[in-house]
Amino acid sequence: MTTAMLHPMHDDLTIRPATDDDWSAIFPFYARIVAEGRTYAFPLEQTSDEARPWWMEPGPGRTVVAVVGGRVVGSAKMGPNRPGRGAHIATASFMVDPACGVRGVGRALGEEMITWARSEGYAGIQFNAVVETNTRAVHLWRSLGFEVIGTVPGAFDHAEHGPVGLHVMFLRL
Repeated sequence: MTTAMLHPMHDDLTIRPATDDDWSAIFPFYARIVAEGRTYAFPLEQTSDEARPWWMEPGPGRTVVAVVGGRVVGSAKMGPNRPGRGAHIATASFMVDPACGVRGVGRALGEEMITWARSEGYAGIQFNAVVETNTRAVHLWRSLGFEVIGTVPGAFDHAEHGPVGLHVMFLRL
């Protein structure tokens, strides 16, 4: 979707394409989530300029923001999982500001991503690295139709649990 949409789950939740100006609102929760070491295997201690290309997806992908009351409370990036012969399968990453206190933002971003992937003609969506101890995310993706098709044992160095598995999850479109 290229225009802002009001999400039926929250009267004031809007999901829209991210702009360059949104990065300053995304980066604080991006940095916090990465530093917590529970869900993303992104480089630690990135500056804003170093982190930006990790999140702000260039075309043919896109990055969106979830906005409540004028405040960016979450974001998702999406695009082809691989170039060339893998470009018919989409992938995505999601972050919701832990301080936002708004329930349903992750689900709204996930539903938006699935709608986008279908409209773009992708054959499926593959999540390459869902941390197995991130039970909220695993439950959310399963509730949206994704299946765990494999787990790479010990592939994520969790800040609290040490090495844990990374699920590969898939949704056929």
